[in-house]
Amino acid sequence: MRVLVTGGAGYIGSVTADVLRRAGHEVTVVDRRASPAVDLLDAGATREVFARARPEAVLHFAAHSQVGESMRDPQKYLGENVTVGRNTMRAALEVGTRRFVLSSTANLYGAPARVPIDETEAIRPGSPYGESKAILEREIAAAFGAGAVALRYFNAAGATEGRGEDHDPETHLIPLVLRVAQGRLPQVSIFGRDWDTPDGTCVRDYIHVSDLADAHVLALDAGTGAYNLGTGRGFSVKEVVEAARRITGHAIPAVDAPRRPGDLATLVADASKIRRELGWSPKIPRLDDIVASAWRWMSR
Repeated sequence: MRVLVTGGAGYIGSVTADVLRRAGHEVTVVDRRASPAVDLLDAGATREVFARARPEAVLHFAAHSQVGESMRDPQKYLGENVTVGRNTMRAALEVGTRRFVLSSTANLYGAPARVPIDETEAIRPGSPYGESKAILEREIAAAFGAGAVALRYFNAAGATEGRGEDHDPETHLIPLVLRVAQGRLPQVSIFGRDWDTPDGTCVRDYIHVSDLADAHVLALDAGTGAYNLGTGRGFSVKEVVEAARRITGHAIPAVDAPRRPGDLATLVADASKIRRELGWSPKIPRLDDIVASAWRWMSR
């Protein structure tokens, strides 16, 4: 299948592009960091690359994705993320693309009424970032009908042999903790110890990046609508720090910091829908294995 991957030079997009190629798909990567570079904010440039590639399916990863930044600069997210998504949709429709898979987020759920969270939970985005994804989910469903899929990630983490997580600036917990172990940072901040969780720190569902990639490949051929992607098991900030200490052998100093806007106490997925309908299941569900994969990649 001819597959166009927007944001395919980024963390999750690049891993997914690798998996697609190994599965025998013809892959076109579109990204400002790729060669040649393409800026999806430019509608004309976006149409040109679609006209050349004529993809049968699109995996749309390209977006700003930091919750905290979106709270400080909402227009960047509600403007650029939505514009990039719309440009991509329009270009895909013009060349007859029939399947569109959106990289979405658990931040759509805001403050959920129940945990684990399934896809029937009310959509109440917890940030402008989440709102940008909610807008695109609705518009993609309207434009592509049964060919539209939204994969709602919980916390992507880990690394493959060749690719890992290295944002600038970095805001995600696992790479930050491991940078402390490497001596690149003096300490890791724990944003609040008074959350309504067993140890007072935030709880998240961490899913290995290769498991996310596998879900995208399955979604090319089957499924419609929204699917949660997580392991169904939550780990606290404190547990992540302790896992990194075990794996790296470093003390990893941690200091307390105020809560951040947009954070929630607990986000854990009920991913039974994608297990049932697409046959997906995480191959690397253990926190220690996820952290260890990231540590191996960072150490190289």
